[in-house]
Amino acid sequence: MAFTFNNFAAKFPSVTMPATLGEDTHHTFGTENEPLSDAMIAQFIHPADGVQADDEFTEYIPCFSIAGTETFIALVWWKAALLNYEYVLATFTNKGQLIGRQVIARTKVESDGSIHRGVATINEDYEILIAEGHSNGPTDAFDPTTSRTRNVEIMANGEIVSY
Repeated sequence: MAFTFNNFAAKFPSVTMPATLGEDTHHTFGTENEPLSDAMIAQFIHPADGVQADDEFTEYIPCFSIAGTETFIALVWWKAALLNYEYVLATFTNKGQLIGRQVIARTKVESDGSIHRGVATINEDYEILIAEGHSNGPTDAFDPTTSRTRNVEIMANGEIVSY
């Protein structure tokens, strides 16, 4: 079954910024929003653009649509894969064509047992501050020497720019 882009976008409740996405935020979205269907994932998240498909255990939860955008649509979803959890920001034209996509927050367990974490805050001007760091080994102790911040912004045309 083919869906319209409006069907897909309707799965994402509109939210006024600011918003913070962290390690446990997905619990709220998971209780309020149903996971995306395989058909919607194939059509809008993994269209025939060379993006590798996921395994059968990967799940996508719609988080929200950023309110107040006029020339584009900005959606955030949570991708849950084996030892890799990501918040993805994607922008689309009003007709549903992808403009840009970027992981803005995550929790990823590396093969050495260390954990990479990133938390994102989106403000009212669509500026995104991303704070990232690692914890090493089984103690899960955060190593402050690995922390860094990144800035990302959604431009007026929907382009996602890192600086």
